[in-house]
Amino acid sequence: MFGSARGSVRDVVFVDGVRTPFGKAKGVYAETRADDLIVRVIRELLRRNPSLPPERVDEVAIAATTQIGDQGLTIGRIAGVLAGLPESVPGYAVDRMCAGAVTAVTTTASSIAVGAYDVAVAGGVEHMGRHPMGEGADLNPRFVAERLVDPAALVMGSTAENVHDRYPAITRARADAYALASQEKVAKAYANGQIQPDLVPMAARHADSGWELVTADEPPRPTTTLAGLAELRTPFRPHGRVTAGNSAGINDGATGCLLAAVEVAAELGLPAKMTLVGYGFAGVAPEVMGVGPIPSTQKALARTGLTIDDIGLFELNEAFAVQVLAFLDHFGIADDDPRVNRYGGAIALGHPLASSGVRLMTQLARQFAEHPEVRYGLTAMCVGLGMGATTVWENPHHDAAGNSAATGGTATATATS
Repeated sequence: MFGSARGSVRDVVFVDGVRTPFGKAKGVYAETRADDLIVRVIRELLRRNPSLPPERVDEVAIAATTQIGDQGLTIGRIAGVLAGLPESVPGYAVDRMCAGAVTAVTTTASSIAVGAYDVAVAGGVEHMGRHPMGEGADLNPRFVAERLVDPAALVMGSTAENVHDRYPAITRARADAYALASQEKVAKAYANGQIQPDLVPMAARHADSGWELVTADEPPRPTTTLAGLAELRTPFRPHGRVTAGNSAGINDGATGCLLAAVEVAAELGLPAKMTLVGYGFAGVAPEVMGVGPIPSTQKALARTGLTIDDIGLFELNEAFAVQVLAFLDHFGIADDDPRVNRYGGAIALGHPLASSGVRLMTQLARQFAEHPEVRYGLTAMCVGLGMGATTVWENPHHDAAGNSAATGGTATATATS
C-alpha cells in the first residue's frame, strides 16, 4: 500500500518551469554542449525561486532520447552537480523518446505524492544536431525482421503519412493550414510577451565569431504563407502529405521544472502554478505512433473522472500537423478551437524530443494564470515506437466567475493515477 508516513497521498504542484530558447540542428547551439543547456535551466530554476534551499531538492530526473556523449552518463546526476546542487542530491536519466520529460515529471510527482520526496527537478534535453535520434542504437533485427512492427515505425515521417492514410479527411491542405496557424500564433505570443518570461538566456559559443546570447527561439518562420507551404516537397512518400512545413523540425534545447508537495511549497513560500490531477500513457501500433495521444488521453480522463468537455486548455505537441488534427477529430474539437495551443506549438517552436513535454506544461501554467475561468487543462503528445502521453492539471487560480484568484483549487484526483 502506497502512502506517506502520515498514511495519505499528497497533492503535487508545478512550482515553476523554464527552458532555453530552442535552436535549429546545426544552428545556434552547434558548438554548445547538451549538458550545458540543461545545467543552465536548473540554475535558472534555483535563481527564480530563492526561497528554495538547494539542499531541499530530493531528486533530479532529466530525460534524453539519445543517451550518448554529452547527454549521456546519467545526465540527471551530472547536470545536478554541474548546476551547483549539493552532492547529497541524487539524479538519474529517463528515456521515453519524445515523452521523456513527461515521464520525468510523472515519475517524480508520483514519488512526491507517496512521500518519498518533497521537492524534485524534472526536465529534458536534446541536442539533435549533435546526436541524431537513434545514434549508437543497436536495434534487435527481430524487431522488424520478424514483423513485430512495420519498418515504417522507425521513420517518424512515414508514420505521419500512415496517419494521413487512416484519416483521409485530414488532407495536406488542411495540415498546411494548421501549420500556418501555429506559426501565426507563435508570432502573436512573442509580440504579446507571453513566451519570453519562461525563456532563460543561453550563451552559445561560435569558434568563428565568439559568443552569442540567445534570447529567442530560432525555428519560427513568421513569414510562412500557404502558398509557400504548398510548394514544399514530400520527402517520405511521392505525392505524400507530410512536409518540412507541416512538421516539427530537428532541434536542440532543454527544459526543466520544479515540483513539490503542496504543503511543502506553502512552507517554503514557493508558488503553485498548477496541481497535478492525473496522467496516462498508452501504446498503439508503432507505424501510426501519431494516434498515441488519443488513448493516453482517454486513459487519463477515465482515471481522473473527467471528460474532454471539462478541459478548458489544451497543449498538444505538434510533431506533425496530422497527429494533432487526428486528436482533434477524434474528440470533436475544431481545428481552430481557441482552447488549443494558444501560443502555437512545435511546428513553429521546434521539438527537441525528450525536452518538449515540459515546454507544454510551462506554457499551460502561464495560460492558467491568464485564464482563471479555466479549471482543468491537459498536455498530450505522441511518442516514437507507438505511444502516447497525457497529463491533466488543475488551475489553482480558478475562479468560476472569471475573477483573478490568489488561492483556490485542489486536485480532485491524485498523482498516482
